[in-house]
Amino acid sequence: MIEAKAYSFFYLLLVSIYSIMLYVKYSRKQETNVFVYKDEPIGKLPIFMAFLILFIGLRPESYVFVDMMNYIETYHAFYENTQFVWDWTTENFIFDNIFAYIGSRNLGTSFFFVIIAAIYFGCAYWGIRRLFPRDTAIAYLTFLGAFSTFSYATNGIKAGAAASLFILALSYYRKWIICVPLLIITLGFHHSMIMPIAAFVLTMLVKNPKQFFWGWLFCLICAVAHVSFFQQLFAGLADEKAASYLNSTNTDWGGKSGFRIDFVLYSAMPVLVGYYAIYKHKIKSKVYDLLLKIYLTTNGIWMLCMYAEFTNRIAYLSWSIYPLVLIFPILEIGWGNRHYKTVANVFFAHLAFTLFMEILYY
Repeated sequence: MIEAKAYSFFYLLLVSIYSIMLYVKYSRKQETNVFVYKDEPIGKLPIFMAFLILFIGLRPESYVFVDMMNYIETYHAFYENTQFVWDWTTENFIFDNIFAYIGSRNLGTSFFFVIIAAIYFGCAYWGIRRLFPRDTAIAYLTFLGAFSTFSYATNGIKAGAAASLFILALSYYRKWIICVPLLIITLGFHHSMIMPIAAFVLTMLVKNPKQFFWGWLFCLICAVAHVSFFQQLFAGLADEKAASYLNSTNTDWGGKSGFRIDFVLYSAMPVLVGYYAIYKHKIKSKVYDLLLKIYLTTNGIWMLCMYAEFTNRIAYLSWSIYPLVLIFPILEIGWGNRHYKTVANVFFAHLAFTLFMEILYY
């Protein structure tokens, strides 16, 4: 069995091998009007996804995965072999009740983690397949190779599953009869999804993307100037748990605090690409417009709260769609005879950044 400490290495190795295969295909591809997905190994992608579900879901029990042990301890202490009664008062009314039901049926923690991994990787694939029907493989591999994907598959699993459900909900943005129930399920998995959902509603009301770019820049200036007003405002409006993150003075939480230039540079890349795509290349896409405006809103709110502890958890509310916001305009922009080569280079650079952060930076 693979040791817990080596799990992230093997995950990145698997994703890197598949990504390199796809990189070679894109690099050698000639400009054509044929849909890309007909030439990609798309049939193998669900198999790879199923393998990742089992690989992540059946990981060893270890504090290396941080919150994993909290779930295991809660399972045995409160839910195992107990009578299940649906509890509407719980904080995350769908996730918590699923957890309680699995415990009441004595199905085991491994079963629970496999189910959550299936939701995380499966819903993301389903949503990406709908959002990127011509380029599913490269979009999904961009998601798998993102900086925060492994962490939210093994540690922040509740937020990760909720984020994947949100991606799926976005893919049905034209079908409200499906989209709205999915958004409710998303919120039922993690209460923090109220912020991306609110950003989604805002994008429906405010049509001009330029206002979102200006809003993001304003948030960046506030972060640089260490304006704490908005962080305190959000703490006052948030529930008790969210407020505890925003008001925490704990210095032993295991992460870095203060102005995160590394996070800002990372977050700025889809913003710069988005501005270039919309105002230089005049991309007209309702899907991209939706994704970009949600990203600008949620990432801007994170910057207003950057000095809080557990800032990475706030950042993930925007980073969960980061890969999609980044790769969409790269696929849409016409790069002439070097179109697929350019797409492949950006795709590989994104993966290389993740490898640098995981292997060298941290």
